Amino acid sequence: MKIKGKIALVAGGTRGIGLAIARRLAAGGARLIIPTYDWPQDVQAVQEEFSRHGAGHLFLKTDLRVPREVARLVETAGKACGCIHILINNIERGGMPIVHGSYDRPVNDGQWQLEMDTTLLAKRHLFEHCLPLLRKAGEAAVVNISSIAAVVGRAGPAGLIFSDGYSAANRGVSSLTATWARIGAPGIRVNEIMLGLFDTRHGKKTRGWNSLDKQQRQALIEHTLLGRTGTPAEAARAALFLIQDADYMTGSVLLLDGGYVLGGETVPPMPPGEI
Repeated sequence: MKIKGKIALVAGGTRGIGLAIARRLAAGGARLIIPTYDWPQDVQAVQEEFSRHGAGHLFLKTDLRVPREVARLVETAGKACGCIHILINNIERGGMPIVHGSYDRPVNDGQWQLEMDTTLLAKRHLFEHCLPLLRKAGEAAVVNISSIAAVVGRAGPAGLIFSDGYSAANRGVSSLTATWARIGAPGIRVNEIMLGLFDTRHGKKTRGWNSLDKQQRQALIEHTLLGRTGTPAEAARAALFLIQDADYMTGSVLLLDGGYVLGGETVPPMPPGEI
């Protein structure tokens, strides 16, 4: 799919990985629809950045956890743009155990449901409401953004930054990716990027990372085969690949984790054998 002239709805498009993807899409000539909700300073800065380039980008305040607000967002997008060619389903919320502690603490009342509603349920609201406009486009691509918390859970070095609710919600995302690929075929491709540790997501630019001590951070890096965290630019390149170049790919999960899932195990020397 060519990016130029396409309509792209980018959830989470005002910060971090979502912003990096939005910038690449805008640079390629797409018109953006970006739902906004919190982080008002970031929203203002991004609005000013994109407004300098014209293209009629839309910023619409929306709580993506609330179906009627998502319906209003999509209705407005439909009236303004006619259809949606690209959906970046990048919305999540996860409390890090190193910061939040146990769900039983009074300060965490409602935290489990918040993680489920934001990381999993909001993605479903967005896809299901956008589906008619994606079909109207004729050719469309959906990219779900998830986390290796889905397969790692609260275990090993990552047990300090992946909560149980966040992990369970992300496991659900892959199930939705497969279901939506079946629903959307053949005109709508639906794929998923399962992220490892990234600078702005569980990495060095987050509160949780800076709450870890030096040994705990090092354990996470050493568990990652490539020995570092990822960058938003690398996640954006992966998303652009799925949109632009992966025409024969749907229902797939692209693992972008620097080898974290494979880490922690070594390959022993080949034994001489006994026969």
